[in-house]
Amino acid sequence: MSTFYENREIVTPGDLLAEGYFNAGPNTYKIGSRIYACKLGLVEYKGRLVSVVALNTFYIPSVGDLVIGKIVEMDIHGWAVDINSPYLATLRAQDALNRPYKPQKDDLSEILDIGDLIQAKVIAYDRTRDPLLTIKEPGLGKITHGQIVKVSPAKIPRIIGRKGSMINMLKKETRCNITVGQNGLIHIYGRNPEDERIAVLAIKKIELEAHTSGLTDRIAEMIRKERSGGR
Repeated sequence: MSTFYENREIVTPGDLLAEGYFNAGPNTYKIGSRIYACKLGLVEYKGRLVSVVALNTFYIPSVGDLVIGKIVEMDIHGWAVDINSPYLATLRAQDALNRPYKPQKDDLSEILDIGDLIQAKVIAYDRTRDPLLTIKEPGLGKITHGQIVKVSPAKIPRIIGRKGSMINMLKKETRCNITVGQNGLIHIYGRNPEDERIAVLAIKKIELEAHTSGLTDRIAEMIRKERSGGR
């Protein structure tokens, strides 16, 4: 039994990852006794399981996920929402209003219009229908201020960090409110444009260097240098 890379090393499609009595995990395939990568990503060896964590992936919805989306269509029943996924999500009027919906009287465009950005939660999805959203819970709804940063959904776990270590550091050091959507969209709202600018820089650096070690400390140092004018 042989492995050909260090754990968490970057691999490309077609790279030989392991040979012998191994099992092929996500983003790999097996020919005979050999396992190959089928996506660009980080190889992971866990016992006999060989997997690749893809560095660029589409967002696949999961019930309970917090997402940030854009209203792209509207009818009398509700809205269609782009959530950075192969699937358009549905937000029904009943999942947006805190009162009974009356189609004859309510103008949904006064609540949410095409082009509006929202923070929402996935409440249903099973691949046989479009994801279903709600904005009725606290903290959800229309986004009216701040900036949106888009990253690969595969990098979201690194931006959050182990037990929230990275995101908590970002909030403290940048003095911004930061909401991370599992779909790769991040809402940043700071007390001033400079704080927001620094937060955006930090998130982009995390995305670029997600595969490296010691990243939290380097990001914290970068933020402090930016705040002091590079000194």
